[in-house]
Amino acid sequence: MDLSKDFILENDCVLLRPLNAEDCNYLQHFALEEPEIWQYSLMPINSVASLENYIKKALAERDSGYSYPFVVFDKQTGKYAGATRFYDIQPAYKTVQLGYTWYGKAFQGTGLNKHCKYLLLQFAFETLEMERVEFRADNNNAKSIAAMKSIGCSVEGVLRSHMPNQTGGRRDSIVLSILKEEWVSHVKANLATKLSAPI
Repeated sequence: MDLSKDFILENDCVLLRPLNAEDCNYLQHFALEEPEIWQYSLMPINSVASLENYIKKALAERDSGYSYPFVVFDKQTGKYAGATRFYDIQPAYKTVQLGYTWYGKAFQGTGLNKHCKYLLLQFAFETLEMERVEFRADNNNAKSIAAMKSIGCSVEGVLRSHMPNQTGGRRDSIVLSILKEEWVSHVKANLATKLSAPI
């Protein structure tokens, strides 16, 4: 994956483009007005400064070759909805993780996430030719886990006391994945069917 390129993924409902520093202007109201969406974030975001730091770190990780962050634009409302990224990019092993995904409350449960995941998975498997896309989440984050299962992820297990959480404790991380053969055989078609279904 050439991280110097600006990849744009889009369909009729959503546009994903590379995150940049100026996107703080479009996303800062989520930091100031919707604290609940950051409950399971490893980086607590509750101010413009903390969001700027979040974006700065994401861009530094892109520069280092570790990740590729996107900002999410909802074409249906004409508004920026959140962010997501590829990370732990391992070209030699043809594996990548997909995460750091968050959306404002108004965009949750609208089908937007499925459109994003379809585009990202299609890109990972069909353009980048990855063999495995991995997902991780706080094992207490039932909403996120349900969303990952709904797009076709298989649960692999739980990493106990895996990393610090934002309250000073430790979190268990659930690991899920989709393999290339699963994408080709059924996940892509199943997810495409869900995209065309009414919300």
